[in-house]
Amino acid sequence: MKKLFALALTFALVAAIAAGCGKSAPAAKGTVKTGLAVVTSIANSADATAADAGVAQGYSTIAAVTVDGSGKIVSCVIDAAQTNVNFGADGAITTALDSTFQTKNELGAAYGMKTASSIGKEWNEQAAAFAAYVVGKTAEEVNGIAVDAGLAMDADLVASVTIHVTDFIEVVSKAVANASELGASSGDKLRVGTVTSIAKSTNATADAQGLAQVYNTYAALTTNETGVITSCVIDASQANINFDTAGKITTPLDTTFQTKDDLKDVYGMKAASGIGKEWYEQAAAFAAYATGKTAAEVAGTAVDETGHVTGADLTASVTVSVGDFMAAIAKAAK
Repeated sequence: MKKLFALALTFALVAAIAAGCGKSAPAAKGTVKTGLAVVTSIANSADATAADAGVAQGYSTIAAVTVDGSGKIVSCVIDAAQTNVNFGADGAITTALDSTFQTKNELGAAYGMKTASSIGKEWNEQAAAFAAYVVGKTAEEVNGIAVDAGLAMDADLVASVTIHVTDFIEVVSKAVANASELGASSGDKLRVGTVTSIAKSTNATADAQGLAQVYNTYAALTTNETGVITSCVIDASQANINFDTAGKITTPLDTTFQTKDDLKDVYGMKAASGIGKEWYEQAAAFAAYATGKTAAEVAGTAVDETGHVTGADLTASVTVSVGDFMAAIAKAAK
């Protein structure tokens, strides 16, 4: 059973690589740092009414960067995961818990912004334009981009970016701050992949509030000209949105959420871990394991039916399920 599951997962991940889901940005040459950051909001969530379903929306803006020794951005990729979990006025979830979700970059033209855009640009095109604009800038310069009511004011940006850029600025600056030397060179391609699950969401009952849990796993990686991963960062965010049996959201809409890398030891896994390792340490260990391999080789990692590694080279440092790690890397690597 374990071998069959591992084989099936390998085929699925290799297929994802072939299908192509990640976004990439090329650069020049020399050692660079790799950084990943996520900013999550639930502000667009809404109560259910007699006429309309409620929506618990987890909206995560994602940025990956490479940064040179002087702190300037060498390459940048921006994406967003907008996950809607619907529920009725009785507190029952109506979105299938096994639903799959695409990021805005994955959706591309299917997102449908172009027809409503005053410049005729889709969301992914505008995000790519902003990412290109920040190349060569430091985090301080990114933070200094002129904004009015969330909109860019710089003439060089206005022609290509008319969507709100406040979260772009925040997440890119954060990604620069998070960047570290992991083996990348400036000529490598930067990519990012995201996998989303709502499987742990639950209906509201008389005894307990309902839960819409939007769980995203992220992988940022760089690859060289032969497709070998030269650096990798893995992170996850868990946005929990509660609602009651009347379909009213009870989680404040201005709640902020940290990723597991942001939380580090505060996440609290270490005490319960059989190897005494916190989640972020185990994610970093798997990212280090993936570095130096191709995406296809990572997809071939031996795991059991629950997604846990079985190889002796990993079991000493990674006991969390790695199925979503592998899937996010496969998406990022196209």
